[in-house]
Amino acid sequence: MSGPEQRFAGSAKGPASPGMEDGAAGAAASGGPVNLTNLAELRALCQRHGFTLSKGFGQNFIVNPGVCPRMAREAGIDAGCGVLEIGPGVGVLTRELAARAARVAAVELDERLFPILRETLAGCENVRLVPGDAMKLDLAALIRQEFGGLRAAVCANLPYYITSPLLMRLLEERLPVESITVMVQKEAAERLCAEPGSRAAGAVSYAVRYYAQPRQLFVVQPGSFYPPPKVTSAVIRLELRARPPVDTPDEAGFFKLVRAAFGQRRKAAANAVSAGLGLPKPLVAEAMQAAGLGPLARPEQLTLADFCALQRALLERMEG
Repeated sequence: MSGPEQRFAGSAKGPASPGMEDGAAGAAASGGPVNLTNLAELRALCQRHGFTLSKGFGQNFIVNPGVCPRMAREAGIDAGCGVLEIGPGVGVLTRELAARAARVAAVELDERLFPILRETLAGCENVRLVPGDAMKLDLAALIRQEFGGLRAAVCANLPYYITSPLLMRLLEERLPVESITVMVQKEAAERLCAEPGSRAAGAVSYAVRYYAQPRQLFVVQPGSFYPPPKVTSAVIRLELRARPPVDTPDEAGFFKLVRAAFGQRRKAAANAVSAGLGLPKPLVAEAMQAAGLGPLARPEQLTLADFCALQRALLERMEG
């Protein structure tokens, strides 16, 4: 890649970039590397760079010293990995990833953090800071360029306000990564990891299970952050599937069907699908019966295979 993405690039085999050298000087002047999990040192770091937290970016920095080492460890990061991090903040997780991985590419939208990151990541020559919006960058190209020959993974403390759309982008684009380990709001974690056919499942649960095998790793309390958020967090890991667990004739249509069903989840699935897709109720009822589903079945009672069977039955009747 070219342009601003290269401004802070470091090399695992050569000297750090000028930006990183400036950071090393700053760290030395302050008496050594900043302890990013020490609240007093973190506040002093932000004040030194004139940085104030932005609610718009959903910034809450991790200050519990046990969280990031555990997160990197349970993500399975090792010397054979290249890691994509989204939203490095002040670099507390980035440091842990850099200590374990061969390469780290950290995408950050808030350019005000770059002077801080030059200081906190001084000496981490295997880290490349990439300015930009993770919802707009060509992440597949970035991964190919940065991690050629390495196993790739995503590990990040995601901004909670874009958790679902960002995760879905990572999954739908079928990035060349083995796993995605992220910290999200606890309620979101439970929904993302819910088993299809369970009461906790929603449309996003089915989408996640289609692309990956999810599991919740551990819970993180509000006091682990500065400032403390009003919600409890959790770390989840998604193991990407080599192929989906069901065979659908039309992937886009399959997810449209699932979204329609959950658009009115208090209704029976047949009524919700009829309303959501604009199909006659008798046609949907007939397709439900042909798929072996009860007429009063709720959306959350259906499995991935059930939705696939319903999709096929609907297509047969619409095309016939």
